[in-house]
Amino acid sequence: MAKTNIDEMSFLDHLEDLRWHLVRATVSIGIAGVIAFIFKTFIFEVIIFGPTHMDFPTYAGLCKVSQFLGMTDTTFCAEEFPFIIQSRTFAGQFSAHIWTSIYAGFIVSFPYVLYQLWSFISPGLKVNERKNSRGFIIIASILFFLGVLFGYYIITPLSINFLANYQISDQIQNEFDISSVIALVRSSSLASGFVFELPIIIYFLTKVGLVTPEILKKYRKFALVIVLILSAIITPPDIASQVIVAIPILILYQVSIYISKIVVRNQNRKTARENKKQHVKP
Repeated sequence: MAKTNIDEMSFLDHLEDLRWHLVRATVSIGIAGVIAFIFKTFIFEVIIFGPTHMDFPTYAGLCKVSQFLGMTDTTFCAEEFPFIIQSRTFAGQFSAHIWTSIYAGFIVSFPYVLYQLWSFISPGLKVNERKNSRGFIIIASILFFLGVLFGYYIITPLSINFLANYQISDQIQNEFDISSVIALVRSSSLASGFVFELPIIIYFLTKVGLVTPEILKKYRKFALVIVLILSAIITPPDIASQVIVAIPILILYQVSIYISKIVVRNQNRKTARENKKQHVKP
């Protein structure tokens, strides 16, 4: 059992405490993963393979937008994608089932995993720092889930639509392996989930003095270039898709600047109050 006074804990005590936090986080992922394993029909037919069907909500919305803009030759309004999904190894489907369940377990249990991480770190913080960081788990979890939804409903359909309809020759038929389809959905969703944690990261970097609002403003142009490069990596190489992905990331960057300003302002006020108290003392 971990000691209540962190100052009395040795290095081995901290390792033991960390081990139990990791164990509890892993168990939560395992439990959620088992539940996802049981509901394989919903996980695969509805979630994983959902964006591979043209009745997916995103395609319906993009079809209406393209028709409103007068675009007649668009793949968003097609009846079906010109590809099939296959498994080319004996253990392909079973392996896909196992790993998809694990990743689904991680996404579902993310708030609890974050709680375990915070429970390990928070005893080393001061009382006022813990108070100011209240709501961290809720906000970080909301941002993560918003990012996952953005990746699933925006990046994934755009990527599938582009790659499924891309052809270098009519002689080549698209027969995608199940692992490739799952990897695309997984990477798009998880990458977006972690990218949406940018305001939280900036908050803590500002708290420790590694980042300031001035630095963020100074390197805003470089950040724009990095965002465009990131958008080009995780989306199809067309301008529309990159802009769609870049806009929320740029908004998050601007929000991060505002958060950094608040942190610095609060720190300056705290320093001013402490200096005032020192001058008041006889």
